[in-house]
Amino acid sequence: MDLYQFMGKKDREERVKERESYVEKHQKQKIKYKLIALGVFGGVIAVLAISSYNFYELSSTVIPKGVPVGAGPLGGIHIHAGFLTMIYGQMFDYSSPAYQLKSPYIHFEKDNGETVHMHAANVTLGFLFNSIHIGLTDKCFVFPDKRQFCSNDQYTLKFYINHQQVPSILNYVFKDHDRILISYGNENQTQINDQFARVDSFNLIT
Repeated sequence: MDLYQFMGKKDREERVKERESYVEKHQKQKIKYKLIALGVFGGVIAVLAISSYNFYELSSTVIPKGVPVGAGPLGGIHIHAGFLTMIYGQMFDYSSPAYQLKSPYIHFEKDNGETVHMHAANVTLGFLFNSIHIGLTDKCFVFPDKRQFCSNDQYTLKFYINHQQVPSILNYVFKDHDRILISYGNENQTQINDQFARVDSFNLIT
């Protein structure tokens, strides 16, 4: 074999080695990029999972709205009352998310608007209404959107505790299994009795 043939063979072998080296290097890079992509994808999934968990925790956690004046220790009691509000003969819906679990001390929960839960002694119904942003006086019931239902010559705002009419419920601390009715309109006694029967029929959730 002359020098030219030897050099040609050597060049071919080097080119083959270079191609093999290039292919091997290219394959390694592809594997590396795949591993990086999998790592990024896994990181994204982990972030989404953590974010979803945190969102769930935040959305399901009770956010305190202040401590009621004179309240006992949180968790010291757990009692319930049936609660009904009727406006022009229509039931006000406290099961809406806007009125659920707004205070750990006293609240509606579990998508239920018929049972009020109290978790500390001496918490008034006035505190409940403040926590759900409903204005309540002895004369007016005010929705969060500022619509007002106030006593006038035609319609009256009335309060009942266990069928007994009272001038206000703001400072009332309910007892276990009380039945509380707020009624706005010009109802006669028969209609009020029907509302009593309705609030009495509530199955309180615990």
